[in-house]
Amino acid sequence: MALSVPAIMRTTAARLSALYLLLFALCAVLLVLYMTSLSARMLTAQTQETINDEVLGLARAYQRGGLPLLVRVVEQRSRQPGANLYLIADANGQILTGNVQSLEPGVIEAEGWTTEPFSYRRFGEGELERQRNPVSDPNEPAQSEVQAEGEKGHNAIALVLRLPNQMIMLVGRDLGEPERFRAVIRRALMLALGMMGVGGLLIWFFVGRAALKRIDSVSEASRRIMGGDLSGRLPVTGAGDEFDRLSENLNSMLARIATLNEGLKQVSDNIAHDLKTPLTRLRNRAEATLSGKHNTSDYRQALEGTIAESDQLIKTFNAILMISRLEAGYSSESTARVDLAAAVHDVVELYEPVAEEAGVTLETSVQGSFVVNGNRELIGQALSNIVDNAIKYSTDSTSRPTVRVTLERVDSEIRLAVSDNGQGIPDDVDRARVTERFVRLEKSRSQPGSGLGLSLAKAIMTFHNGRLELLPGNPGLSVVMSFPGREGR
Repeated sequence: MALSVPAIMRTTAARLSALYLLLFALCAVLLVLYMTSLSARMLTAQTQETINDEVLGLARAYQRGGLPLLVRVVEQRSRQPGANLYLIADANGQILTGNVQSLEPGVIEAEGWTTEPFSYRRFGEGELERQRNPVSDPNEPAQSEVQAEGEKGHNAIALVLRLPNQMIMLVGRDLGEPERFRAVIRRALMLALGMMGVGGLLIWFFVGRAALKRIDSVSEASRRIMGGDLSGRLPVTGAGDEFDRLSENLNSMLARIATLNEGLKQVSDNIAHDLKTPLTRLRNRAEATLSGKHNTSDYRQALEGTIAESDQLIKTFNAILMISRLEAGYSSESTARVDLAAAVHDVVELYEPVAEEAGVTLETSVQGSFVVNGNRELIGQALSNIVDNAIKYSTDSTSRPTVRVTLERVDSEIRLAVSDNGQGIPDDVDRARVTERFVRLEKSRSQPGSGLGLSLAKAIMTFHNGRLELLPGNPGLSVVMSFPGREGR
């Protein structure tokens, strides 16, 4: 996939980023409008408060000394640097005193606050402008009009009052400074908005481009895996972001699928090899029985042997199906609270006659009552398989054959161990391989069994979120079933 803008825009991350950028821009514009409006209202309120204070001071002067004192105070304040606007006019609107030379028409006709900012010109501003920009030709009225237009460029707000003698007083304040302040705020906010917008676009583009690269690498790895390379895995950068978490989960799933496929392959191979021998025996027995003349007892004996061999094959197939179902993580078996001490007692009681007949001493050591969440039948079957193996192979012991079943708590685990003093597993043999299907260390195959007992026990322990360990004894072998459980009450 080409890393172009259209390709980036087709990704969900880029679309969400674009939506967030649009919302951010809208919020930023509203913020600019709100801040400029708020600053204008605050400055206007501050200006009106200043004018009210000026009016109160002038009103006190008028009360103390009448119009003469008021005129003197106005003239005094008019000459101060940065003074407000002061104007006293007669009833006809003729300006008598103050620092205002001319006003926009209609300003002093209505009493109270001016509804809109008005233009004005102070005394001396026209002369100052002419000194700065002298007119070379007095016959150029256009330049004078431009200057006059420029001289009217001041805006102000004012409070117009009518004195008891019908004279008019105006006190106002120039809006130049508030307007400049508001313009500065507007420019600063617009500049910040522009910088944030450009930064957001760049981040959006590069983040979207990086996300698209990650998606492309995942897609490429997925195509290789779908092409048959089940050993391939999705890339993990180590950043710990959502892509890494997704890749790790999918890699775990792929590893699980690979394990199941390997198990299926092993089952197919094992069925082709290990089950071929008993089926061949069945056929040979039937063929031998049919060939020649035999009496009824011979036929009966052959049929009984066939049934026994068939039962063993059925048990083998059931064990294979159970292992596959448990390893696939699906089982219709229900789970409940299981008392492991009771399960150990039942299995030991079941195998005591078998052990006695084989000349094996069967001992138990249960250090308390332990309860786990699981399936009693499956746990009993796993323990039975392990005890049966221990009894079978402890007969090779050079001393008195003994099988010991121990149940105890070790740290946060409940451990159920079956130990024997037989020959054990040679050091040059991988113990983990012994738990694979149809693996038997006895090359002669003289002992009964199919090599599925430990495989089934391992699958059952995996189903119970536990583990099966084969530990070397002194001598013999110790098979440990570790459950994550709690002590029963």
